[in-house]
Amino acid sequence: MKDKVLNFTVILEPDPSGGYVVSCPELPGCYSQGETVGEALENIKEAILLTLEDLADSREPLPEPRQVLVSTVSVSLR
Repeated sequence: MKDKVLNFTVILEPDPSGGYVVSCPELPGCYSQGETVGEALENIKEAILLTLEDLADSREPLPEPRQVLVSTVSVSLR
């Protein structure tokens, strides 16, 4: 049996005290951190897997990953 691969969007933000905070919008409350981008990404993978295991254990449906668009807007202050 082949492994099912799910792709989740994650958001990385620099932490004012150093390193990065990373969250997964499709899984509210699923976040992690790391000293480097690479470490933060590895840590969020583990957090996502644990969240998915918790959902499966409680027989809740697993969320389907969705495409998230990220953009910027300019706002002029007067």
